[in-house]
Amino acid sequence: MLVVEGLITDQPGVNTIKIYKTLPIWTRDFRTDLKETTVWISDDQGRIDLLRQAEVGTFCTDPATFRGIPGRKYTLHFKTWTIDGYRNYESLPMEMIPVPVIDTIYYEKRNYIYDHLPAEGCQIYMDTHDPLDSCKFYRWNYSETWEFRLPFLDVTNRICWISAASNEILIKNASIFSEDRIIRYPLKLITNPVDRFGFKYSLQVTQYSLNEDEYYYWERLQNSIKQVGGLYDIIPSTIPGNIFCNEDNLEKVLGYFSVSAVKSKRFYIKDYFVGRNAMYVDCVDSISYGINAFAGDNSSWWQLWDFTDSIPPRRILTNRRVCGDCTSRGTNVRPDFWDDDK
Repeated sequence: MLVVEGLITDQPGVNTIKIYKTLPIWTRDFRTDLKETTVWISDDQGRIDLLRQAEVGTFCTDPATFRGIPGRKYTLHFKTWTIDGYRNYESLPMEMIPVPVIDTIYYEKRNYIYDHLPAEGCQIYMDTHDPLDSCKFYRWNYSETWEFRLPFLDVTNRICWISAASNEILIKNASIFSEDRIIRYPLKLITNPVDRFGFKYSLQVTQYSLNEDEYYYWERLQNSIKQVGGLYDIIPSTIPGNIFCNEDNLEKVLGYFSVSAVKSKRFYIKDYFVGRNAMYVDCVDSISYGINAFAGDNSSWWQLWDFTDSIPPRRILTNRRVCGDCTSRGTNVRPDFWDDDK
């Protein structure tokens, strides 16, 4: 079956549409990309934008000429070669609904027991509202970044940063409320925050506007993920999208062409959380005596402590890179947004 993954927004930059085909479950590959495919986007004002093929199966808008405008409706079109010849596909017209700014992001500590000892988790919440009452359906994702430091002073790379993207479906229907306001939406629960919150933590939340049809698409997909495993569970291939074949309206196309206005907000946490991080407890593997003791990139040993000025001279070593080089887990390149004043 054909699969379409695509999102256009009102933000500057490239918008990407991916089109590929599923493969039988017994094959080793995940998917097959389409060749001889032409993709374009039209709007309700008669404008047409042809997408360029960045690589096989991936098509991009031109950031110099295309940017989504809230209030307009957009339709995805593409033509591709099949065993029955060329076929034409298009989405339903999708309106780009304006989205409000995120009001606040905040957190609360949660007490729990970890390894028979008291510890604190972190529940992160978000508030938003739309004074214009135009956005009734919301979706969010986030990217988290945190600084961590190895507890050993004489390692080559001691300070690093880790980034991770959300992998959850986070949606909310505000049309059921008397006021278009969302309070204490639970974005993320961190149950072992010692590694993330040892120094400083950042969360960038992105808020998307949805129309009603797309909201229910994400809701069905969310339910499918939560329920998978039972005999009567919904399977993803039964969830209808918004893309159809002009020559055969019975052909099923998976995925969704999304159109959203976007607002983002970054949030920082610098706080102490009770807990225990046992990651580096057993890092010491060897004590090497003599000033010629060596560890580094060309060795299977990494230096933790350097006591070559002492008597006798020695180095404390580990044979686990995660203990002696923070780049085994993250990057030592400081993020541009990492402001010490926040």
